[in-house]
Amino acid sequence: METRITPSRITTLRTNEIFVFGSNLKGSHGGGAALLAWKKWGAIWGQGAGLQGQTYGIPTMHGGPDAIKPYVDEFILFAKEKPEFTFLVTEIGCGIAGFTPQQIAPLFKAAVNVPNIHLPERFWNVLNEQ
Repeated sequence: METRITPSRITTLRTNEIFVFGSNLKGSHGGGAALLAWKKWGAIWGQGAGLQGQTYGIPTMHGGPDAIKPYVDEFILFAKEKPEFTFLVTEIGCGIAGFTPQQIAPLFKAAVNVPNIHLPERFWNVLNEQ
């Protein structure tokens, strides 16, 4: 786990790294990590979910954790199929969407044993408490 912590501030990506950010269903990447993903690493305006350039969007603005979970599950399956990439999950949903790590981190429980998924330290802390 300690080697699979997403850096708290990401400014560059290696060729095999994917920036995983919280989005909205319309793909309006106007703020937070979504804006960074759009400006720097190829997030597509108008695409709210999935692989986009060197990013992967997970919608977080359309409902509560139950509404977000299917997108997280889809992401985890995708990451398992792409072991050649390292997925750097940001604190999705914990900025503009207004959720806490305690609400979002449990959605990533299935990612704990996926070696190419890195999670934010606060997500790991929540998952380790469970």
